[in-house]
Amino acid sequence: MPFRATFDCLWCGNPHACRGTDDLEGWAQLCPACIGKAGDNGFLRFRLHQALTERGATARAPTGGTAPTGGTAPATPAPATPAPATPAVTVEPRTDRDAEMLAYYEARAPEYDDWYLRRGRYARGPIHDAAWNAELDAAGRWLDGLPIRGEIVELAAGTGWWSPLLASKGELSLYDGAAAPLDRARERLVAHGLRAHLHVRDAWTEPDRSVDAVFAGFWLSHVPRDRLEGFLGLVRRWLAPGGLFAFIDSRFDPQSSAVDHPPPAGDTSVRRLDDGREFTVVKVYYEPAALEAALARAGFESAQVASTGRFFLTGVAHVTR
Repeated sequence: MPFRATFDCLWCGNPHACRGTDDLEGWAQLCPACIGKAGDNGFLRFRLHQALTERGATARAPTGGTAPTGGTAPATPAPATPAPATPAVTVEPRTDRDAEMLAYYEARAPEYDDWYLRRGRYARGPIHDAAWNAELDAAGRWLDGLPIRGEIVELAAGTGWWSPLLASKGELSLYDGAAAPLDRARERLVAHGLRAHLHVRDAWTEPDRSVDAVFAGFWLSHVPRDRLEGFLGLVRRWLAPGGLFAFIDSRFDPQSSAVDHPPPAGDTSVRRLDDGREFTVVKVYYEPAALEAALARAGFESAQVASTGRFFLTGVAHVTR
């Protein structure tokens, strides 16, 4: 990440202003209190290490180059506006695997949409790609047909593929644990002339209010089996009586991932970026019946999870009280 003289802490959301470009906080985009917690937190350790590397690389840069000045980039007018900072109170401590996944999606942001669009390493030939596109369209039509309205929260929003559709239905707040994907989501909303609240906020952060609907796209498959009911309980706490939880997620198909991705092993997958870097992430291919049972145990009613065919699952459940 580039140096920022002022920022909202990536971990706790509190605003912070740096004194100068040597301040490590501006490179990590973490407040001093959260930097002090890096010893026992995988994500904070990762950000601190990355910040030290980036600050050191800039200090070694040849003279005459452009270095950070300590100021902020000129603001680009955009309909998307940030949501108020929220305390980062989580269901359970983050793990090193969580930190690696956040690092992966931070790094993958510039190329993430290649997966949706079947570009580059994700192109699998006309037959498989036609099936993918048809099912992706079907998932979008399904989501558009749901009675989503009022205040909507999108957890683990990523680059905001589904966000314009959701923003057209109500007041949308987009949350993601990584900042770079949210920058892409903001650009997507601006292109559609839509407004939403965007904020760096982990999907495991406890709710700070009750809302009418929660959506998660391709996130439940990143929740380990032994944490699934805990996460679904968190989603239920987001919802007011009468609220709706909807999600779209992955089915296993060998043509879904990039051509150079190895097959998944157990509930993890190795993901390779265009520059060759590799990350190991949790990727659980849940069956519809297992998700329906977990939703029921978490207190949801009328849970329905279905398949679009080869590639995707769609799911919806309600809270009546």
